[in-house]
Amino acid sequence: MRASELRRAFVAFFEQRGHTVVPSSGLIPHHPTAPMFTNSGMMQFVPYFLGEEAVPFDPPRAVSVQKCARAGGKHNDLDAIGRSARHLSFFEMLGNFSFGDYFKDAAIPMAWELLCGTLGIDGDRLWITCHDSDDESAAIWRDAVGVPAERIQRLDKDNFWEMGDTGPCGPSSELFYDFGPELGPEGGPANPAAEHRYVEIWNLVFMQHYRRSDGSLTPLAVPMVDTGAGLERIVALLAGSASLYAADVLADLVSEAERVTGHHLGEGELSDVALRLMADHTRTMSFLVADGVIPSNEERGYVLRRIIRRAVRFAYLTGVDRPVLADMVGRCIEVMGEAYPALVAQRDTVLATVTREEGRFRETLRTGSALLDGALDELEPGAPLSGATAFKLHDTFDFPLEVTREFAELRGHEVDLDGFDVEMARQREGSRKAADEGGADRDERLDLYRRLVGEHGPTEFVGRETDHVEATVLGVLGSTVVLDRSPFYAESGGQVGDTGWLRWSDGSGERRADVVDTTYGVAGLVVHRLAEGVDTPSVGTVVDAAIDSSRRAAIARHHTATHILHWALRAELGEHVKQQGSWVGPDRLRFDFSHFEALSATRIAAVEDRANAEILTDATVRHYETSKEDALARGAIAFFGDKYGDTVRVLEAGRHSVELCGGTHVPALGLIGPLKIVAETSIGSNMRRIEAVAGTGPIERLRELQENLDAVAAAVGVPVEDLEAGVGRRLEELKSARVEIALLRRRLAQAEAGELADSAVDGVVVARVEAETRDDVRDLAVSLRDLPGVDIAVLMASPGGKGVAVVAAVDPSRGIDAGSLIAEAVAEVGGGGGRGEHLATAGGRHPERIDAALDIVRAKLAAGAV
Repeated sequence: MRASELRRAFVAFFEQRGHTVVPSSGLIPHHPTAPMFTNSGMMQFVPYFLGEEAVPFDPPRAVSVQKCARAGGKHNDLDAIGRSARHLSFFEMLGNFSFGDYFKDAAIPMAWELLCGTLGIDGDRLWITCHDSDDESAAIWRDAVGVPAERIQRLDKDNFWEMGDTGPCGPSSELFYDFGPELGPEGGPANPAAEHRYVEIWNLVFMQHYRRSDGSLTPLAVPMVDTGAGLERIVALLAGSASLYAADVLADLVSEAERVTGHHLGEGELSDVALRLMADHTRTMSFLVADGVIPSNEERGYVLRRIIRRAVRFAYLTGVDRPVLADMVGRCIEVMGEAYPALVAQRDTVLATVTREEGRFRETLRTGSALLDGALDELEPGAPLSGATAFKLHDTFDFPLEVTREFAELRGHEVDLDGFDVEMARQREGSRKAADEGGADRDERLDLYRRLVGEHGPTEFVGRETDHVEATVLGVLGSTVVLDRSPFYAESGGQVGDTGWLRWSDGSGERRADVVDTTYGVAGLVVHRLAEGVDTPSVGTVVDAAIDSSRRAAIARHHTATHILHWALRAELGEHVKQQGSWVGPDRLRFDFSHFEALSATRIAAVEDRANAEILTDATVRHYETSKEDALARGAIAFFGDKYGDTVRVLEAGRHSVELCGGTHVPALGLIGPLKIVAETSIGSNMRRIEAVAGTGPIERLRELQENLDAVAAAVGVPVEDLEAGVGRRLEELKSARVEIALLRRRLAQAEAGELADSAVDGVVVARVEAETRDDVRDLAVSLRDLPGVDIAVLMASPGGKGVAVVAAVDPSRGIDAGSLIAEAVAEVGGGGGRGEHLATAGGRHPERIDAALDIVRAKLAAGAV
């Protein structure tokens, strides 16, 4: 059975049993508690499991085939990829889910029927594990399904699933396939030594408890089922293999890796690891790019970059010195495009992104190798390579420690592993502190917000119809307030939250508190943050909630402007341009997009002209709700990083821009006002950022520029209209003055050199001097060396009282290397540099050590050690 057949069989089985078929969500999860990547089938259903959103399925059961990645953060299998036949960084998870509908008595028999009936797997080779406390599941497996008791094993923590420190949890029941004695000893999955023989293929999780912050468990009002079966594991099993690479979706990619590298499985350990890793990583990089991730040095982009570079590096280690990933990605799209049409739709973007990153990293590989060679060249024979250097190669150039060690050992050097571990621990500690920050407070807030959603449902947003409304306070925590309905737009989709105020009456009279920010606590629940130190209304109070209308209008102008800017960029640069993030405020907008090079001034002007021409049409802006399918059929573009349900809001901004967006917008393009791009910069490889202003922003900017021009013209002493010519004249005058100053400095140096020459001993002057600049020290040393009776001049100074300048000037006839002469002295003042045969210059950080450094030079000359 091929993967495509298994997907269809699994979905059809559960669809026939009343499950709603839910398409795979993207690899970028959206829930506040979610990890870096979607790593399980249940991820897109978390709001239903937590009770934050109503379950939209009738009956409340679903089936999905979910694409998953485990390549970063806590869930990270990268180091095992290629070396293990059981680990993947990208995989597909088959799952069926019940949200308070059926439970163990239905889920267990269905799983058995699918595996042994529909798929024809030999039930005599299946083993079951249950939690020690879960007698109910064990009894169902034994009595209802007929699994012999000796093949049902009871385990502890391995069979208890938890969403996190708090939240729904419960026992799990796992199904294992016995691949036979060739792969390990007997004893079932409970025997740790038999893990390669008994392989898990499906996990049935039964959520029946809620873990509170104090660790206690309380029964869930509605128990739920979450199952996950590995598609690749089952396909490989049906092919008679315990290796995931026997699954056709991976076997096809291994074959492609063999073709592009010229190596074949079985040739050797390194090439085998490389072929499997390239197959696995090709899927991961292809799907991540298709889902909107761009290689960068931060977060998801960093993980993607590392995956691409690992694939390139392993190809490089097998002797392949030409680009190979474009062919690999093309084959991946052929293999998986039918199941995931979005991968086909993004083919050009995926290929272009991966190809550029591979080309750049091949250059980096050469550079990194050169840096390692340079570091080794500077070591004394047998000296270890510092841990800091090894870590830099690992962290910056993706050189694994084992590769650095191999290269170093070939040159006769070990690596300071303790030093490497110190650097690694320092990095991990920083990451841990960032992850732990605010953890306890967050749990308290989430508990409250989830309870409020469960009791009252999501906040009713009325901000599209009115700027103020009477509302009832549902919850208060610190300086945050939750209302039953609100005109405040909560920060999302790049748009900042509204500000405004709440008014209410109590026994003491009228009260007012300013709202300084609005966010979502959990999905659908709007949280209003009040200014610090003000009164807060009590739960049950009726308040008048009003937004700052003028600020909202300014935000709306900039938000609609981002859509016009997006269209103008795609029209000018190409359809590979996609939004990668945005920030929309009342005074400016920021727009991040995928593009492979900087925009010239001409290109920026062309984008501005397109956008402003569209704005001047004053075309109507339509903002309406429809089904996601209808919106996509109309050509709507989904913004990167946003989550969309079955019902979406579509923004038609004029004649060309149709996008999914839930923000607030102007009713006609003319209300945006002029749009001016004020900055265009790089924020990472293949990522650009534009900052722009709209509405009154360009006028304010023009006024500021005019004031600056007036000030400059007054300083130059010419009218504004003559400013260019006036500045030109001043620059010529400045240039002439600099030439004259340089001439005077040389004359001064020659005069001072004459005085210093009188102190020469055997043609050598080693002295501390006063100087304003480093160039002054250099000029003085050269002038001194060129005088009769002086062959060597070593001068040190602290120019302007900051740092140290060291200069050695040596006549070639003395046969002394200037750089070698001052090397130890430069180290004494905490400096670097100083190379040069006849003239060497260096800097240092410790002027208080100048006299000691001069003594080092004198001693070296006296001993003839140069």
